[in-house]
Amino acid sequence: MTKSIPHYVEASNECTLFEQAFKNKLPLLLKGPTGCGKTRFVSHMAARLGLPLYTVSCHDDLTAADLTGRYLLKGGDTVWTDGPLTRAVREGGICYLDEVVEARKDVTVVLHPLTDDRRVLPLDRTGEELVAPDNFMLVVSYNPGYQNVMKSLKPSTRQRFLGAEFDFPELELETKIIAGESGLEEDRVRPLVRLANKLREMKGQDLEEGVSTRLVVYCASLIKAGMSVDEAVLHAMIEPLTDEPDVKEGLLEVVRVTFG
Repeated sequence: MTKSIPHYVEASNECTLFEQAFKNKLPLLLKGPTGCGKTRFVSHMAARLGLPLYTVSCHDDLTAADLTGRYLLKGGDTVWTDGPLTRAVREGGICYLDEVVEARKDVTVVLHPLTDDRRVLPLDRTGEELVAPDNFMLVVSYNPGYQNVMKSLKPSTRQRFLGAEFDFPELELETKIIAGESGLEEDRVRPLVRLANKLREMKGQDLEEGVSTRLVVYCASLIKAGMSVDEAVLHAMIEPLTDEPDVKEGLLEVVRVTFG
């Protein structure tokens, strides 16, 4: 049975870039706001290229050992267990590190030998040095909106990757994407996208983040299922953004102005 390819609508030439990066054994860095489609894009490309995908959601406690592997007790024996990065290097496939700047600093050190012409993964604990096969690719992403002095990629790391900038699609393209994902008619989706764009303009003022395309899909899906527009917007596009009553009231006012 053929695995279905996750739906993705290309905004620029990102699919060609990804294919060329894979063909030429080059690592890829994706930059863009939360919920703009970076993870869906990687899933789409992995399926399109017929490659296994190992996705790691990075966080403050993620260590190099979480990626490479560790010795674990199994049935009284101590057994080495590969982490997702090591499995991808051994078996081939795409290793995708989502929000890589959230991980501890030792993670980027482990990545360095895989991002130059060596394409190797040293495993000090086992004494191995794995050479990445032709069908291995490393992809990382992060949200520049959250980047600060304490959490950023060093220039020496950034310059090991090709880079691609992602943003929310323009209105008509985002409308088509959301209509395709939710099944809601484009004429009913378009006002939701206009509202999302107005809320995104508030980022950095009352909001830390704008409305993701993902949340607009949720909203459209609720409306398609029979929920009123007011309720769907409240639960999918307002409540997830803030806990502050004053801010919430300000967002609801934007909704009232947009929908009349």
